[in-house]
Amino acid sequence: MFSLRYRLLAWSSFIGMFFVLLAGAIVTKTGSGRGCGDDWPLCNGKFVPAYTLESMIEYSHRLITGVVGLLVLLTFIVTWRYYKSHKEALYYAGGTLFFTIVQALMGAAAVMWPQQPAVMALHFGIALLAVASCMLLVVWMYRTEKEKMSFHTAPIPTRIRVIVWGTWAHSCIVIYLGAYIRHTESDAGCMGWPLCNGQVIPYMYGASGIVFIHRLAAALLWILAIILFVLVRRHEAKGNHSDFTISATGLLVLVTAQIFSGAWLTFVMNDSDVYLFASLVHNVLAVFLFSILAALSIRSWKRRMPAA
Repeated sequence: MFSLRYRLLAWSSFIGMFFVLLAGAIVTKTGSGRGCGDDWPLCNGKFVPAYTLESMIEYSHRLITGVVGLLVLLTFIVTWRYYKSHKEALYYAGGTLFFTIVQALMGAAAVMWPQQPAVMALHFGIALLAVASCMLLVVWMYRTEKEKMSFHTAPIPTRIRVIVWGTWAHSCIVIYLGAYIRHTESDAGCMGWPLCNGQVIPYMYGASGIVFIHRLAAALLWILAIILFVLVRRHEAKGNHSDFTISATGLLVLVTAQIFSGAWLTFVMNDSDVYLFASLVHNVLAVFLFSILAALSIRSWKRRMPAA
């Protein structure tokens, strides 16, 4: 149904957006956001900047974003030109393009007019939405081509759909809090894990309060993932592992891994190299976690239980 070129284009856009997000995380973690001064799109007044570590990291991020932005634009044009009868594909391709543009504009604004951490934390969220939209296009393409496969497609009842969408909404809060910690440099607010500075409930002001609230929100996300997994397993036919069950299982595994990667960050905080690697792992898990939740949300809506 879809040409090889279109499949490669969609996959290239998704992988490219994934690397844009990682490059942005590296810029933040290495403190290279001001590596090009107040200039944009030039870097310290030059098209090719003088070599410093900060300027090269920031400039590489801009270069990757520019190339991937062209890929995303081309994907939208091809989708609109050849597959516009498929409204869902057009929404995903258009959403990717929209969030990519917003992300680029926010990045430029952050360079020319330094923003507050609360605003900068949104930058990572917008990048996640761009990646998720692109992933949804790839998933839609795969499901459309494999629609005749023998998956169990029982309707999803309202209680499961509410949990799915509630979990997705709560994941936005958890991810935003994590980005806010990063931009306020509050990482060391809680030393130790699972206790925070040796206390069950620490001092709730400043960095320790921010990190502790993030941990509580992550714990609630884990509980929601467990509830969703149990509900889906009960709803699906016994012994029949449908695509929805597999996704719910994957979500629970990712949330659990994300929590332990957060603990890992706490333990390696004094080793800058390992800490950077652990941070990237934490971000990668967040990308896949958020993307799976987005796919589950769309899937639950499409498979909603018909009204009586």
